[in-house]
Amino acid sequence: MGATFTVNRIELKRMLTMLGVSERSIDEMTAELNKMHRHANAVVFAGMLQKAGVKEEDIANVLRRIGIDDITITNIFSMLEEERIKSAYGKVVDLSIE
Repeated sequence: MGATFTVNRIELKRMLTMLGVSERSIDEMTAELNKMHRHANAVVFAGMLQKAGVKEEDIANVLRRIGIDDITITNIFSMLEEERIKSAYGKVVDLSIE
């Protein structure tokens, strides 16, 4: 069962500004979240932060600040990496040797 975490727009903008994200990138991220009716799963949100140039360590700190535990954060980064690999190389094939 998934959990829901909430961060208000002002707090999000303040966190991103402190991380050095440009005003333009913040506005683009806010517009994208608005298109999604201000709901995004954590993987999509972390991907948005990566595209805005936020380092992985800083993304982890943002996720912790909104209440996500370290195990879930690790899983989020694993899913992002898997998505990156799939987009770069196509579908990953499962092989087994018996």
